[in-house]
Amino acid sequence: MAGQGQAWAFEKGVTLDFSRPGKPTDNAYVECFNGRFREECLNTHWYLSLTDARDKIEVWRKDYNESRSHMSLGYLTSVEFAGLKPNMNARDSH
Repeated sequence: MAGQGQAWAFEKGVTLDFSRPGKPTDNAYVECFNGRFREECLNTHWYLSLTDARDKIEVWRKDYNESRSHMSLGYLTSVEFAGLKPNMNARDSH
């Protein structure tokens, strides 16, 4: 898969930039999310089965994306921010 991903990136002109091992500050957004997910979800529940874990994580994910505003998104929820797509058909309305 790694080779396929690299080939796809090359064909599309995508530059791959990997975090260095042991350097979490290379991607502070992901590290912040991972910490929050661990603290608010993983460390606060007992998981009785894989299905139970999936159900509890899904509840947390929906709350995180649909109910919480995020400073990095201009204090919108993730769902609200995703709905702010530019109108690609604006020229068609004239």
